[in-house]
Amino acid sequence: MNLITMKKPKEAEPKTFGDWAYLAVKKHFKHTIKYETNVLKDIDPESLHQMRVGMRRLRTAINGFAPALSLSKAAKEQKVGKIARQLGELRDLDVLQDSLQNQYLPSLPTKEQDTLKKVLSSLGKQRKKTLEQVQTTLKGQQYHKLKVAFQDWLEEPNYGELAEISIYEILPDLLLPSVSNLFLHPAWIVGVELNDGKIEVLNDLGSDQVVKLLNTHGDTVHSLRKQAKGVRYQMELFTDFYDSTYKDYLKDVKEIQSLLGEIQDSFVLAEFLTDNLDSDLTVQLPTLATELTETRYQVWKKWQSFQQRYLNAENRKDFHQAILQPVLKQEKEEPEADEQSTVKNN
Repeated sequence: MNLITMKKPKEAEPKTFGDWAYLAVKKHFKHTIKYETNVLKDIDPESLHQMRVGMRRLRTAINGFAPALSLSKAAKEQKVGKIARQLGELRDLDVLQDSLQNQYLPSLPTKEQDTLKKVLSSLGKQRKKTLEQVQTTLKGQQYHKLKVAFQDWLEEPNYGELAEISIYEILPDLLLPSVSNLFLHPAWIVGVELNDGKIEVLNDLGSDQVVKLLNTHGDTVHSLRKQAKGVRYQMELFTDFYDSTYKDYLKDVKEIQSLLGEIQDSFVLAEFLTDNLDSDLTVQLPTLATELTETRYQVWKKWQSFQQRYLNAENRKDFHQAILQPVLKQEKEEPEADEQSTVKNN
């Protein structure tokens, strides 16, 4: 690839694909390192959450703007992803701990509370080990090289061959493949009947049937959740260029990710408890087991409204049409607020 040297963009007047690539990398890199000290000191869970968000979005920016970027080996997407996964492991334990401590523990019978408190003690020890691993990584040579690589690139950026193209000329080609792949995912037809090409969403399934369905197809549903997350982050890179219709579709993708995430979180929680108790969850924590089953059922019913909507070909077509029509903005919009932490692992 031929490298292109361009000036740093003026933040008030970004025009090209390369301009916006630069601003995206700068924004998310700065967001990431802003929380580094607090994470090292383990000051509060929110700093860890925000650093993880920054890493995820930096990784998405590198992928989303890949045709416009020329980054050194130390700043490649795989390097960012490795750090993000380590931060994610610690964040997942924080989410798990918060859910067990604040959401489930207070409503359990005394006997089950005593059992769960033992699990929480074990979880605390596991978190301590994981925190030490994260701290070692953030003090290590690989992470230092990654930071220096991004700092150097931001001072003297190099670009790929498509960097000088207008952002408006290339946006649909960037976004449409990932959205199309989202709708081609096999999880959309879990719990669906197909008859002669016609699709019928089974809205009358009972709780036991949904549990069986999710036990059989849980990995497929979780895979769709991960794909929705990727589409969400990519779409969020380009909200400046679209109207409210695009933003409405983005909200749907966020909600799909959130709902499927709630289902996955309940499975992760159940698996963690089973492993730590070395026993069937229904034996030692029957109240909690029942609550998790009911949660999955209720969330599944909410998910089915999106399943029904986007199994409709016209709705998918409208989604694609929204992406095909970027709107030229006269003024740059205010940047999105930081992603807020929630109990659920989004």
